[in-house]
Amino acid sequence: MLARIFGKPSKSKEQAVHRVQSGRFRLLRYFTIAGLGAFGLTAAALAWHERGQDLFFSRVQDEQRSYVGRLQDEFARRQDEVARRDLLSVHESGNVNLTRLFANSLWERDFAPFVAKALAIPVEHCRGMPDASDAAGKTVQPPAKKACYAEAGRRIVALPEFKALDAKVYDSMKKSTVFKIKVFDLRGITVYSSEHAQVGEDKLGNAGWKSAMAGKPASELTHRGKFSAFEGVVENRDLISSYLPVLEPGSEKIVGVFEVYSDVTPFLAQIKSTSEQIRAGAARDQARLEEAARRNQQETESMSNIGLLVVMGLLALLFAVLFVIVRRAETLLRAQEAEREHSRQQLAQSEKMASLGQMVAGVAHQLNTPLAFSHNNVSLVLEQLQGIELPLQVASKFADIVRRTPGDQVVLNLTRSRTQIESCEARPEYVNPMREMLQDVLSGIHQMTELVTHLRNFTRLDRARTSEFDVNKGVATVTYIARSVIPERVRVVEEYADVPPIHCNASQLNQVFLNLINNAAQSIEGTGTITVRSSVEHGRVRVDVSDTGSGIPPEVLPKIFDNYFTTKAEGEGTGLGLTIARDIVRNHGGDIEVTTQVGKGSTFTVWLPIAGEQALPMAA
Repeated sequence: MLARIFGKPSKSKEQAVHRVQSGRFRLLRYFTIAGLGAFGLTAAALAWHERGQDLFFSRVQDEQRSYVGRLQDEFARRQDEVARRDLLSVHESGNVNLTRLFANSLWERDFAPFVAKALAIPVEHCRGMPDASDAAGKTVQPPAKKACYAEAGRRIVALPEFKALDAKVYDSMKKSTVFKIKVFDLRGITVYSSEHAQVGEDKLGNAGWKSAMAGKPASELTHRGKFSAFEGVVENRDLISSYLPVLEPGSEKIVGVFEVYSDVTPFLAQIKSTSEQIRAGAARDQARLEEAARRNQQETESMSNIGLLVVMGLLALLFAVLFVIVRRAETLLRAQEAEREHSRQQLAQSEKMASLGQMVAGVAHQLNTPLAFSHNNVSLVLEQLQGIELPLQVASKFADIVRRTPGDQVVLNLTRSRTQIESCEARPEYVNPMREMLQDVLSGIHQMTELVTHLRNFTRLDRARTSEFDVNKGVATVTYIARSVIPERVRVVEEYADVPPIHCNASQLNQVFLNLINNAAQSIEGTGTITVRSSVEHGRVRVDVSDTGSGIPPEVLPKIFDNYFTTKAEGEGTGLGLTIARDIVRNHGGDIEVTTQVGKGSTFTVWLPIAGEQALPMAA
């Protein structure tokens, strides 16, 4: 009987561990998923980084090779330019010296008189002719103007001094690198040219002539396909043409301009050969550089792959170590959670035992009353039975006397027996009160049987852990049991509607309803009412426990379902009642809500799914 009232002990540690393992969060699983995901992302990031480094290194090497190639090409080009510039400068300097020598030897005696006569030939009328534009828009001399200058040239060539002067120039310049000589007067007119057809041309607008007239030599390097030289017509020659001022001997006075054409074809060929050699050497260096870059790239890629493998190996080792640590931590956490669950169950069991202790006190009070009057009634019946015993004995003796005694003795014996019977206190009217007493005894026994039945229905220890459950019957049983601990000043009202059965652990739900009813009773300080009602709403069973108590303050309301939170004095509550109630309801696929108003009371509403519409709850 006591076992059925107080229930079984808490579940074993292994069952608590099983419940922890069946929870939603599993450290080892999520660490494995997160760790492998992080490992994969890290490996991918490292591979991408290493690939980027390889590409960067390859690009840098390509840029370096390209830069070195460009540098070498630029060096060869500059070398060629410098060589050409130096060649131009050297030949210009030589032409200057040649001009001075030529002027000193020929100008005063031969050229000066000839130039003076050439100046007498007029050309101003030729310059007065307008210029024309060619198809490209360039200003050119029209044919008439060219013919005019050509005529002036023929007149100059016709001068008597020209032939002797030309012979002297030819003798002086033959077998030299000078291919052509021109002499311009101060008007810019070509008064002499080793190519006679050019005599008479106007060079007044020529930049080289202007530079020379300003006292500054001007030279340029040109290539001619065909060229009239002292040696005749030559082909494919590289020439340096220099415009050089002719100074009057012994003074700085410019008296004319020389244009000297020097053949530098061999020198340019040597420069080109040198440039080609430089380019060939640069190409060889470039090839060696590319080969070295290729080897470096291979070594870099090899080292990068080795480094990546080492890092991935270290990450794998780190993951393995962390996996072992987390696995050990999960084992410890499971053990700690099992211990906490065990302690929590012990607290819950203690709270349940405390509630049952209060009920037992009420039950004892309820049992004492029927037991007391049953005991008194049975005692009275026993006393009455003792009073009936003597008359029955007298009646038995009287019957024997009548059978054995002669007739004259019967009257005497009857007289004696009557006296004894009249002295007995037993009466026939005593029989009905004794019957009523026995009926009261039966009624008391029936009350005790009903109380025991309700206690058995409350604990539900004789039934399966989960089964279909009649909510109305369960709530009515809990209410009946709770009345034993609820003060008489608190009235309990029950309002049950037709509700379908639910699939649940009946003992757990009985604990929830008992906790809610006890809390409702404790919230009522004076007289009040607790209303317990059931209904079906939105496809779920609804059970309301309402009270007319003090209500829940707003600052306390958010905390009422927190672990170990209680407003009771120390030692009077564990703070787990509502937490356990909520967990039990949620484990059954339902929920628990509360509405409250300070000073007017609170209503706790339990929502439970109908049988067949929710997953089986976890065992406590």
